Amino acid sequence: MPNVQRNIVKTATGNRAEKKWSMIKKDIIRNRYIYLILLPVVAYYIVFHYGPMYGLQIAFKDYGLADGIWGSPWMGFDHFESFFGNHYFWRLIRNTLLINIYELLFAFPASIILALLLNEIRRSFFKRIVQTISYLPHFISIVVVVGMMIDFFARDGLVNQLLGMIGLEPIAFMQEPGWFRFMYVSSGVWQGIGWGSIIYLAAIANIDPTLYDAARIDGAGRWKQTLHITLPGIMPTIVILLILNMGSMLSVGSEKIILMYNPMTYETADVISTYVFRKGILGADFGYTAAVGLFNSVISFILIVLANSISKRVSEHKLW
Repeated sequence: MPNVQRNIVKTATGNRAEKKWSMIKKDIIRNRYIYLILLPVVAYYIVFHYGPMYGLQIAFKDYGLADGIWGSPWMGFDHFESFFGNHYFWRLIRNTLLINIYELLFAFPASIILALLLNEIRRSFFKRIVQTISYLPHFISIVVVVGMMIDFFARDGLVNQLLGMIGLEPIAFMQEPGWFRFMYVSSGVWQGIGWGSIIYLAAIANIDPTLYDAARIDGAGRWKQTLHITLPGIMPTIVILLILNMGSMLSVGSEKIILMYNPMTYETADVISTYVFRKGILGADFGYTAAVGLFNSVISFILIVLANSISKRVSEHKLW
């Protein structure tokens, strides 16, 4: 009897699987052009994101170019222990976290504030001019932006000349460690505030206009409409982007910092990604840097899961 029941369950499961596959095939045939558009995106992620995961095993090996990935001997967690015991470890963690926290405190809300302000502008011509001016810095390459910063904030640059005109001493903005985080975050705000506001403007456009009409009839002013209609309306977008930003807390982009920093500013500028660049590319210690990168990815994954869980508990908004 039990065998009969197992056969019945097996047959039912098989039928469900066949039915499911049949539905998937029909869907692919019906929406074949959409799947064709999706194909390059899937190929990109397979080739450039999932394929390189095969090389992660060198984080646990004494990797040598001559031996290759398979031929290199295993060495367990030695690379991780070496990184955790490194005297630069806490400096790297501190700098990486502080730069990300400053970006969350200043750069993240800046785009929201700009979107709210743009939404309040009623003259469309003036609004388009402001939007264009705020979007333009996004299209300037990082190399050009850092070059402009070096010229403007040099000891004999424009900013120090203006400071001298009001009787202040020149400041070595690009050489003093205390100024690095301010320069990095403020330049990021300038470059990304306009582009970042696009998502929030799109979210504002989806808010039901009858809510504003009802609020005006009830006597609500512009400030109360923003506080009680606009902000709650874009709150799901804010939460999703905040969770995504939390997932990259240990992933500060190395390109801009490498262009900006120098040995005099390592104390506040050196982060995990720049350390990986120096050790991996310049020092050719690929196994060690793979271990550091893997540690970085694991912590980022934990942070994004935690942020999503907290968001689910305190609000109805979540990433998954």
